[in-house]
Amino acid sequence: MNNIEISDSVFERTASRVSLVSMFVNLFLTVFKFIAGILGHSGAMVSDALHSLTDVAGSLIVLVGVRLSGRQSDEGHPYGHERIECIASIILSGILLAAGASIGLGGLKQILAIGETTPTLPGRIALIAAIVSIVVKETLFWYTYNNAKRINSGALKAEAWHHRSDALSSIGALIGIAGARAGFPVLEPIASLLICVLIVKAAIEIFIDAVNKLVDHSCSADLEHEIRSCVEQQNGVLRVDLLQTREFGRKVYVDLEIGMDRDLPLDKAHSAAEAVHDAIEQQFSQVKHVMIHVNPV
Repeated sequence: MNNIEISDSVFERTASRVSLVSMFVNLFLTVFKFIAGILGHSGAMVSDALHSLTDVAGSLIVLVGVRLSGRQSDEGHPYGHERIECIASIILSGILLAAGASIGLGGLKQILAIGETTPTLPGRIALIAAIVSIVVKETLFWYTYNNAKRINSGALKAEAWHHRSDALSSIGALIGIAGARAGFPVLEPIASLLICVLIVKAAIEIFIDAVNKLVDHSCSADLEHEIRSCVEQQNGVLRVDLLQTREFGRKVYVDLEIGMDRDLPLDKAHSAAEAVHDAIEQQFSQVKHVMIHVNPV
């Protein structure tokens, strides 16, 4: 996880900006590819345009999910709303899975239909549209993915992979259009099947990551080791008896039992425990809360 300090306002502002940029770019690509598909007599490009349209819905889901997850704690939700972002990630993984399956089924149908109909030769504008889509969507993928890593957003990372799936879809369209123009129409459905596997794999990984954050999955062993080292360096801590972590959306909760000198006055033991608490939250910005129990040694 990223230990760089990211406030809730920066998180929401960054995620909202990235999602809005994605929405406008995808709207442009949808219209552009649809027109190119019609004028260029390319069914592959029209299908690719519809795929871009799902990215608009994906960006909207992320935008709403991030806004809701950033709401402050209230009486009904004392632990906050961070897990709403996980729900947005799960919805996006479902959209991604459906998009991958659609591409794969389309490719399979095309393979089975080879020889039954005479394909229409796609125009050059469809070829140009596919190249433009690949460049734009890959750029959008890296823009979204880098921001997702910077603010530790699972929903934004899922959206980034949705962009990558569209770029892969456009690669399939490009291969199919170029293959049809060169007399090898079978290339497109073969590429579609390979692209389907990559998209489905990404969807499953996003789904598993989101579910882990919903079911109190522990943090990585590396992060727990860093937290343990931080605790052991604090004054008055003689040992760490228990360290448990759980992911809560993009945040982390820590449950800790530490051993201190049994002869320490209560006020000094309390102050030492508070120092441990503050040290963890200062060093690890993703930690939202630390619960500490002191054992006498």
